[in-house]
Amino acid sequence: MKLIREGAFLTELIFQAELVSNSYRRLKGSVDRFDKISVWSDIQSILISSGNISKILWPTKKYRERGEQLRQLLEIGSESVLKSRKIRNRFEHYDEFLDDFFKDKDICSYTDLAMNPSLSPFIGGSCHRGYNSYNNTLVIHGESWT
Repeated sequence: MKLIREGAFLTELIFQAELVSNSYRRLKGSVDRFDKISVWSDIQSILISSGNISKILWPTKKYRERGEQLRQLLEIGSESVLKSRKIRNRFEHYDEFLDDFFKDKDICSYTDLAMNPSLSPFIGGSCHRGYNSYNNTLVIHGESWT
């Protein structure tokens, strides 16, 4: 990879990492203020920027060699949490996920954007998305992400 191209990708990775870092710092303040909209704005910013990093480091087949070179340069192993597209896809394909949440279910209750859903026994399976501020865990349809 030419040095100028490599530099452009490294600059973008640094930029996206800074966006993640800034959003994470804001998240604590949003939680402290009980500002649910800001909490989810910060969480989505973290996920989007993390997804952008993931796409650069684990691109489609067409750009596989570039991804391998960058991961090798940055000493990022194949076990990195950034490799998984599962959580990123939950937000990129939110409409499909929402349809699947209601498909073939007789749901009488629906809770979304819950704060600390794991502490409430009443939310249970009705929780679509939640954020546990005590351990920074994201809960999406009963599945926890740290």
